[in-house]
Formats: sequence, C-alpha cells, structure tokens
Amino acid sequence: MIKLSELQVKEVIIVNDGRKLGHISDLEIDPDRGKILALVIYLREKKGGFFGKPEELMIYWEQIVTIGSDVILVKDVNGPRLYIE
Repeated sequence: MIKLSELQVKEVIIVNDGRKLGHISDLEIDPDRGKILALVIYLREKKGGFFGKPEELMIYWEQIVTIGSDVILVKDVNGPRLYIE
C-alpha cells in the first residue's frame, strides 16, 4: 500500500508532451468503495485563482499511465478543470 505522503513527492507529468503539472495536493476517494477516483493537483502556472486560491486540476484514475518511483505519468489532460466541491 502507498501513502498519500509518498504520492505527494512524485511529480505529475503528461506523457503526451512531457509537460510538468506539479505535485498531488489531495485525493478524491469514493467513500462507499474506499477507492481513489482522482488525484487533485495545484496548477504550477497559476499563482492564484479567484480570491487568491490556486486552481486545481483533477486527474482521474483512468488517466494515470503509471506511477513510478519519482514521477506519475498521465494522459489525456486537455486543460484545467476546476475541482468544485
């Protein structure tokens, strides 16, 4: 089993173009099944969104190509989709 703190030190990179997205800030978990639905990433290129809150990008579990020793490779990331509670 891997801990969130171990995932947070891995850089998230888009496999299609090599763009670095940043690091995981949180996880979205299905409370009924206890499975990870998505990784939540604070976007690097944005210093702050509305009211100084940084934008967050959801990377859904199906978009993860591999989780390596120091990076997480993802695919099909078209652009920021805000995480709204």
